[in-house]
Amino acid sequence: MQRVLDPAQIEAFAQQQIPRVRLPDAPSVFAVRAGRLLALAKDHPLAGYLELMALLCEAQQRALGTRAGQALPEPLLLEASRAVRHGMPPLPAMGLNRSPLWREILTELCAALEGAPNFPAQVGSTLARLAAAPPSQLEQQADALLSGAGSGVDAPCAPLVMAALQVYWTLRVLQLPVEQLAQLPQVSLVCPLCGSLPVASVVQSGSQGVGKDQHGLRYMSCGLCASEWHLVRVKCSHCESTAGIHYQSIEGGPKGIRAEVCGQCHTYRKIFYREDEPAAEAVADDLASIALDLLVAEAGFHRASGNPLLWQPLNV
Repeated sequence: MQRVLDPAQIEAFAQQQIPRVRLPDAPSVFAVRAGRLLALAKDHPLAGYLELMALLCEAQQRALGTRAGQALPEPLLLEASRAVRHGMPPLPAMGLNRSPLWREILTELCAALEGAPNFPAQVGSTLARLAAAPPSQLEQQADALLSGAGSGVDAPCAPLVMAALQVYWTLRVLQLPVEQLAQLPQVSLVCPLCGSLPVASVVQSGSQGVGKDQHGLRYMSCGLCASEWHLVRVKCSHCESTAGIHYQSIEGGPKGIRAEVCGQCHTYRKIFYREDEPAAEAVADDLASIALDLLVAEAGFHRASGNPLLWQPLNV
């Protein structure tokens, strides 16, 4: 006799059979994003901004590379271990005892942009403002961005501050010991490593080197630490509802880019299909598809979370 499973049982079974969490690839995580941004910039209305963010991502990769292989500092190791024991993300965006390292990374990123051959002159004032800001002000900006606060954010500076925080958290995630990775909390709406919201999701294709076991699976992409985690498809990534889910896309636009819209909480996140868009990268493709955001916003829906490379006050 055939056994019929309810949706909860199917999801639990699936989680046991597939990789639940995928860590960022240290040698290429930001380099891949930079390359995708450059590819998307061709003939794009926002080409200048996408190219600037590509330069920033290249600088992020260099900053990460110079620090790869380091061990997690003992105080953070103890914090992470304590968090895991209590079923919490080991490196929470809110509450982690950040070291001044992230501000050092910010200085490097600003210097890289200022020294770039195609550096836009209008960004100079933003870099100067960051250079003149005292540590306490930078820490306040970091807190505001990580908490998703709608006020107190210096919008032009936000992508740079967030870029430094991305490198910092990605580095820390890659430093976690294997035994802690094996004990990550069972969460689906936030990153199991840092507790941040996803920026978008990507449906995998077996032809892109992920293996047949992951073909067609949807992974949420963390906008902070670049980790990915599995979430079943046709399920709201904001409220977990499976009712009223529908998809919107731009008529005549790329087949592999849609907005997954929830009729229950009236929010959406984009979902990218690598079968149609083989090179899709969540942060880059989300940033380059602002036209889809405008379309969905006109229909009365709101973004569930923003893009780390573009400050967007959310109304959810």
